Amino acid sequence: MNIQEITSLEQPELAPYCQLTEHQLRQASHFMDDTNASYANGIFIAESPKVIHVALNAGYRPLSLLCERRHITGDAASIIERCGDIPVYTGNRELLASLTGYTLTRGVLCAMSRPQLPSIADICSQAHRIVIIQGVSDTTNIGAIFRSAAALGIDAVLLTPDSCDPLNRRAVRVSMGSVFLVPWTWTEPSFHDLRAQGFKIAAMALSDDSIPLGDPMLNSIERLAILMGTEGDGLPHEAISAADYVVRIPMSHQVDSLNVAAAAAVAFWELRRR
Repeated sequence: MNIQEITSLEQPELAPYCQLTEHQLRQASHFMDDTNASYANGIFIAESPKVIHVALNAGYRPLSLLCERRHITGDAASIIERCGDIPVYTGNRELLASLTGYTLTRGVLCAMSRPQLPSIADICSQAHRIVIIQGVSDTTNIGAIFRSAAALGIDAVLLTPDSCDPLNRRAVRVSMGSVFLVPWTWTEPSFHDLRAQGFKIAAMALSDDSIPLGDPMLNSIERLAILMGTEGDGLPHEAISAADYVVRIPMSHQVDSLNVAAAAAVAFWELRRR
């Protein structure tokens, strides 16, 4: 085991855990040793043993671990065994507790290399149900949408650039590692590539010409892309106009909308491929 004792959170090797912002982690090759290919696509942080194991099972590459001493032979033991000779940084509990949020992670953090993202064509070529997330910037909502997508049969996730990064530390945590289970990539808010692959677009929105989520016609569509927007502003008019269908979730008590993560779960279940 490559155990390395730390005495300060200012040590350069700890930069991914406590010095770099989420944006800097995505651009890690500019802040770390840019001769190291491990940083070519950036870094992200996974926390808690369960989430780290999910990432490892999905083929994500670990770069280093940070944990309390007691976890080296406890919660982190099986992770260390799987990760070979990567550095395992450790120190006393008081020092590590000064790292914001650290005490909420069951004592184990893992810096991992970001993979090169697949193309839209690659992840959608065999897909039948995908979700397009447009303009959803809340990390909790992104994590929850990915968890529902993994559980309810969504084959791929596409996100517009104004959405939150799925490998944001909090999004990963909220998803319980589900961001590692569903293929995803970035997309521009255009449907040309999807239509070329035979997808119909269903925009989840309220409009005069919307159809209810339970319409049997929707389930008969072989390849369907479910378009989700923010719960506040919703989808932009041009996105709704460009969709093949506008779909609403029937509701009671004069409630007109759901949180986007809740709405996604309902839509995924109802529109799953049967």
